[in-house]
Amino acid sequence: MQVPTYAVRITTTLALLACLSACGNPASQPNSQAHAESAANVKITEPQEAPFTSGAMNSESPAKEDASIKETTTPKPTNTPKPDAAKQKEQTKPLYTMNAAYRFEPIAGTGAAKKAVLLTFDDGPKDKTTLTAMLDTLDKHQAKAIFFVNGYRVKAKPELLKLIASRGQTIGNHSWDHIDLKKEDESTVRKQIGDVQSIVKETIGQTPRFFRPPFGSGGDVVKQIARDSGMLFMTWSNGSLDWDASSKDKPEKVISNVMEQLHPGANILMHELPWTKNALDSLLTKLEEKGYGFIDPATIDSVPKPKATRAK
Repeated sequence: MQVPTYAVRITTTLALLACLSACGNPASQPNSQAHAESAANVKITEPQEAPFTSGAMNSESPAKEDASIKETTTPKPTNTPKPDAAKQKEQTKPLYTMNAAYRFEPIAGTGAAKKAVLLTFDDGPKDKTTLTAMLDTLDKHQAKAIFFVNGYRVKAKPELLKLIASRGQTIGNHSWDHIDLKKEDESTVRKQIGDVQSIVKETIGQTPRFFRPPFGSGGDVVKQIARDSGMLFMTWSNGSLDWDASSKDKPEKVISNVMEQLHPGANILMHELPWTKNALDSLLTKLEEKGYGFIDPATIDSVPKPKATRAK
């Protein structure tokens, strides 16, 4: 039997209504799907991990959390000494003592190397170019030295004294006028030594702890005044002869003179001279190749010893 056309239409309409009832309004599907996807995204997105801090987790507001994060990235001051300061303090520990021959010996129990020499330079400060080159060479070899200065030269070029001190080198007293103090009376000697102590103190804020008389000419009076001024009196045990005419403009001669006299604890005398400047790098290299190190003046026991007296 043939179904009437209107019956087919009614059946189709009823089926469509049933579908709408079960599935909802088709026009709302895209928005509903977007919300569902958004909700899914929220569920799978995890919060970023807060920076690690010691103590309990911060549960305050975001603004306060930001402040906490900023605080954790700012280093707090501590009382821990700086490495340089600690190293400097360690360097001041006495490691060497000077014997009667002006040679240096390791202090027992310190473990200081026996094969070491003291580098010294007299009669400055003179010329910035020469001096700077010598300081650069010392830095290259990580070597320290004593620069024995004359007062009249410091007065003329105080900036060079500051340069020596700023480069970590040690200043020594070499009298004001570079005269033979052994031939002078006590008052003159005191002034020659004392005036250098004063001008060095005024210029760099420190007084010399070492004294070397011009020409190595001292005597009991000069030695006692040096001790009274808080300095260790010394001459040398190894002369480079760079001041002699035979060495002028001959760096190789300066080097050979030092190497021929080389001995453990050598107190090497040199000067602020162009040919010594030119010899210095090779000289220090040769000393290192022989296994020698360089004594830091800061490690020398410079406390003046009282003059020995004979028992009656």
